[in-house]
Amino acid sequence: MTLLKIARMGHPVLLRPADPVALPLSPDIQTLIDDMIETMDDAGGVGLAAPQVHVSKRLFVYFVPPSRSTGPEDPPRPVDALINPVLTPVGDAMVDCTEGCLSIPGLRGVVPRFAQVRYAGLDRSGTPVEGLATGFLANVLQHEYDHLDGILYPTRMTDHRRFGFNEEWLRHGEPS
Repeated sequence: MTLLKIARMGHPVLLRPADPVALPLSPDIQTLIDDMIETMDDAGGVGLAAPQVHVSKRLFVYFVPPSRSTGPEDPPRPVDALINPVLTPVGDAMVDCTEGCLSIPGLRGVVPRFAQVRYAGLDRSGTPVEGLATGFLANVLQHEYDHLDGILYPTRMTDHRRFGFNEEWLRHGEPS
């Protein structure tokens, strides 16, 4: 496997909608998924979208570690891939999520996200998957899905006073 270079904020591939994956089972896509998982793990992330590694394809990898699980309706999940995903909000309820991004290192902010989303797409074996996501899973799916549409989390923020450097958050708590 190969560690991939993560695109940084402002890179053109991050700022445009990604192209659909035509052949999910192709060796190139399967290798890309393996390399993205290794890169995500090495960087300490919980999700990574193909545009973040300079590949304009509609796929991302993600997981829910036990420490981020919010309960029985949002259990820990092993690393998985979602290819050509579609997310649909369920209701109007929003929750504030504290987010960081491997493409915007050293910063985090509070982003309003839908409390529940339906997701559909293909897993890495090409099998159709769908479900209802709440809690941390809903957050990570929405964050990674935004990358497929060329959206970075700061553009979703509604209060930029709640945006800051990781070190300051650790030292003083969330900005208010």
